[in-house]
Amino acid sequence: MKIIVISDTHGVLRPEVESAINSADAVIHGGDFATEKNYNDIKAALKPGAPFFAVRGNNDRRLDELPETLEFTLGGLKFFLIHNKKDMPDKIDADIVIFGHTHKYFCETRGGRLWLNPGSCGRRRFNLPVTWAELTVENEEYSVKSIDISETAQILKMPKDPSAAIRGIIKRLGKGESSYKIAKKLGLDPDFTEQVIRMIATHPGIDEDGILNRINKE
Repeated sequence: MKIIVISDTHGVLRPEVESAINSADAVIHGGDFATEKNYNDIKAALKPGAPFFAVRGNNDRRLDELPETLEFTLGGLKFFLIHNKKDMPDKIDADIVIFGHTHKYFCETRGGRLWLNPGSCGRRRFNLPVTWAELTVENEEYSVKSIDISETAQILKMPKDPSAAIRGIIKRLGKGESSYKIAKKLGLDPDFTEQVIRMIATHPGIDEDGILNRINKE
């Protein structure tokens, strides 16, 4: 059984990801579709009969029908799915835990349990890699492979003075201007502008220094 594990697609379905989904025996999504269209496009890419498991991320306010956590069995293995690992319950019964949110690939076995974050294969966040995971299950055994398409994914155009750019974005955002309008007026990459605005929206109270710190870490 070949299982494609993706997360944090944020409104983007890359051709490489769509092709992988189309050939999978099952697909798991760790949340943050961001749009109903992205959710529907991914479901439409499934091959006939392939099961689809998904949870709601912090940017999925319009997808209230999705659960916050999900437990299921594939290939004789027990799975636990959640968007943000920080929200994990104290006790779970699972062989494999899948989560997202950080946009950073993570794969580690602890006490016989696999912890897997496939990273993000949607809109690239600053200069983080663009990844997903391919999980192969056979006879209740598994192997994991990281798929990284960072070399072909466009890198964000960082401004020469990130501090000034962030201050400008915050100032104009306070006036209610759109992401596109702000980017155009400030001469910034629209994707950079949108991601700074998303960071402000998902991290209430974050200031210029906090945004810069997160960018530098990524």
